[in-house]
Amino acid sequence: MAKHRVHGIEFKRQVAAEYAAGETLYGLARRHDICRNLIRVWVAKAEAGEFDEEIEASNLLSAYEAKISALERLVGRQAPELEFLKGALKQGRSSRNASTSVITGPLVSASPKVAS
Repeated sequence: MAKHRVHGIEFKRQVAAEYAAGETLYGLARRHDICRNLIRVWVAKAEAGEFDEEIEASNLLSAYEAKISALERLVGRQAPELEFLKGALKQGRSSRNASTSVITGPLVSASPKVAS
């Protein structure tokens, strides 16, 4: 299976400009070893202005902002779970030798010790 190639924006812009200058699809496809349909897609994108650096930067920024907000939502959902687990860990730290009952829990002394 052929390996998928990735072409840069500048190359795509160049091929679209060559097509706009009058080069044929067949000639461009043969010279650059790419599919004619891919050139058609690039030309359409170039005409729509999708190869402009400012638009590309704003699209990238929008994608990053969406990723950040998704991660913030994830952190917001996990924060209460972490607090619960921290509390459970504090409650669960008891002597391993202490006798416990499934029904009543750990044994406690009848009267609290008073500090002197």
